Amino acid sequence: MDEDWFARWREGRTGWHEAEGNACLKALWPATDDRRVLVPLCGKTQDLVLLAARGADVTGVELSPLAARAFFAENGLRYSVGRLGGLRCYRADDRPVTICIGDYFAFGGVTFDALYDRGALVALPGRERPRYAAHTDALLAADAGRLVITLEYDQQRADGPPYSVAADEVRTYWPGLRRVCERNDIDNAPPKFREAGLATFTEVAWVAPAESAP
Repeated sequence: MDEDWFARWREGRTGWHEAEGNACLKALWPATDDRRVLVPLCGKTQDLVLLAARGADVTGVELSPLAARAFFAENGLRYSVGRLGGLRCYRADDRPVTICIGDYFAFGGVTFDALYDRGALVALPGRERPRYAAHTDALLAADAGRLVITLEYDQQRADGPPYSVAADEVRTYWPGLRRVCERNDIDNAPPKFREAGLATFTEVAWVAPAESAP
């Protein structure tokens, strides 16, 4: 999977990227926030900028250095190089955004107050998702807030990544999550899904704690 991921970034095959950021994040994340937020498998998402603008100290973890450098270049951000959680990292000089480069499963020794997962769980095949969920839990405080974005579609018509993850599977990893909204996002789906004839590509938002926004 690692080589395929590097190839996608080299060749620009990043159809999942949302240039304007994620609509569910904009609607559901607190307007003001001072927590340390973990964003696994972050790519070059604009969601890092949005979270930082709301006051969060944001750390993304990304396998591809091309994606990380593209994030800083496209946003006109200068950065310093350091280390965090055992990985090399780029830290923006004028806002609280860090991207750590390397294997997510090698990232550790750091604790976060909140999780934002828009493209991590759905990027992984089923055999890797339990390990991902367990490792993510190890990086979060016990009372951490969470916003997890999943996808549901007919995987017999087209396969991932990004993968369809059923509600029952999500709840096996994080029973405390509450399904709060869903929308058909077929217009923004990677082209291969529309080409396969899919009419429904449902984006689902899950939050915890269950009684509040993340």
